[in-house]
Amino acid sequence: MNHRAESAKERITAALKSALTPVSLEVIDDSHRHADHFVHPGGAGHQGETHFTVKIVSPAFIGKSRVERHRAINEALARELATGLHALAIHAKAPGE
Repeated sequence: MNHRAESAKERITAALKSALTPVSLEVIDDSHRHADHFVHPGGAGHQGETHFTVKIVSPAFIGKSRVERHRAINEALARELATGLHALAIHAKAPGE
């Protein structure tokens, strides 16, 4: 049995799927582009996974402003943001946009 810990990318993906039921979701780990840029004091669980890009299309965004979409994503990822996720580039759309 393999009991490896989930990566930050896997946790981010699961949290967004659960909260926003996207029709399309891409989570890209950009951390390698920011090596030695930032060390979060509580970031041990991220083991260098600190910078991500999220491309998400969700019906939850229909009629929502850009700020409301970003707020919903940040709320879904509150735990990650509190424990080492340092930077998040967000591309959030509703279906058909």
